[in-house]
Amino acid sequence: MLTRVDQEKQRVRERVWDLLDSADAIHDVSARGRIPNFKGAERAADRLAKLPQWRAAHVIKAVPDKAQLPVRARALSEGRTVFMAVPKLADVRPFYLLDPAALTIPPAEAASSKVAASVAPKVDVETLRPVDMVVVGSVAVKRAGVRIGKGAGYSDLEFAFLMEGGLISPETVVVTTVHTLQVLDEELPATGHDFGVDLIVTPDEVITCRDPHRPKGLVWEHLDAEKIASIPVLAARAPASGH
Repeated sequence: MLTRVDQEKQRVRERVWDLLDSADAIHDVSARGRIPNFKGAERAADRLAKLPQWRAAHVIKAVPDKAQLPVRARALSEGRTVFMAVPKLADVRPFYLLDPAALTIPPAEAASSKVAASVAPKVDVETLRPVDMVVVGSVAVKRAGVRIGKGAGYSDLEFAFLMEGGLISPETVVVTTVHTLQVLDEELPATGHDFGVDLIVTPDEVITCRDPHRPKGLVWEHLDAEKIASIPVLAARAPASGH
């Protein structure tokens, strides 16, 4: 059953998806139901790459969405280690590790989520190195740093258990790359398990967000038994009560 916050988030998603479709601002037939593959993603990646936070980042955790493909490709081509989640975290080793020194194909190819699945080893959380930068996709994001994803909740789960594992620290920079139309000034609904972003990068500007929310770890009471059971790394960590 959807909560009031879930319903409010979905209303925002629907509005932004319609806005992007109407403006012909994406590469797909429709933005609906996904992280928008927005036009100008390459320029946003170029803008991100000029920032000192990017230059200081050696290990980057990135989402597998098409909109962030230029960021992943750029990171690999510049010798940065990238890891991204196995779809739906449905493996006891829930991340693909892309080591630029070990690639046998061009970075732009390896950065594709489909290709990464065939060339990159799967690793568990304990194998990963501390993360300097997290790159996420968004459907909508407020200038203060509150973001709304597509609704599956996997980015929040990844963030939470990487925090619990000590791989994400207060110094880790969280970035989202989006189209300008995805940046909103209004209040956006959020819950305690939602993480905020430090930087919003569009093709045209960089927005620095002040004091974005970061959960301390997994919020078990927000997870149902079915979700926990479907994700091996959650099932292995679940309290005896299941919550």
